[in-house]
Amino acid sequence: MTMRFTAYVSGKVQEVGYRARVVDIANAFGLKGMVENLLDGRVKIVAEGEDEKLKWFESAIDIKNALIYVSSVEKSYSPASGEFDMFGKLVAKGETDTRLDTAAGHLKELISAVNKMNDNLGGKQDELLSVVKGMNDNLGGKQDELLSVVRGMNDNLGGKIDQMNESLGGKMDQMLGKQDELVDEVRDVNRKLDRVLEKDIVELKCDMAEVKAALKAKGII
Repeated sequence: MTMRFTAYVSGKVQEVGYRARVVDIANAFGLKGMVENLLDGRVKIVAEGEDEKLKWFESAIDIKNALIYVSSVEKSYSPASGEFDMFGKLVAKGETDTRLDTAAGHLKELISAVNKMNDNLGGKQDELLSVVKGMNDNLGGKQDELLSVVRGMNDNLGGKIDQMNESLGGKMDQMLGKQDELVDEVRDVNRKLDRVLEKDIVELKCDMAEVKAALKAKGII
């Protein structure tokens, strides 16, 4: 639904570029109408368009920044008249010269504000540089402490490795000694087993000879 939005804006809104901002906002929303300065210091805005877009426009014109400060907005809605073909700014006679003088004054204010910001920024940079240097000094000390700890760990680790090598060497000697003993015992068992087998074979041969002799005596073989 197409509606008309009428607003009377109070605050620091004249000769600060407020009307130009309103024109840009209105054109962005596709609205039609006008904005003008009033003699009492207020700004009058008339805008026509879709109801939803007018609501967004109403919120967007409540501007507060370094130059513009809207303190209050008296607003009303009514049916659209369709009398506007575009959204524009109404300028009074002689307003251009006044606006140039005002713009020069605002430019001086902005330059002064920027200079103050630069001065403050310079001080902050010095503070930041001091903090960074302090952090570097602390970090250097921490690096030295860490290096000392790592070296101590390496020394302890080297000692542990030496102890492990000595212990392992002793264990290896013991294992080799046990291995030699085991080899000797196995050889001794093999020799004993050979003698037992040799004796058993001799006895078996004697028994076989006796059996053959008995069989021959009986004429079996």
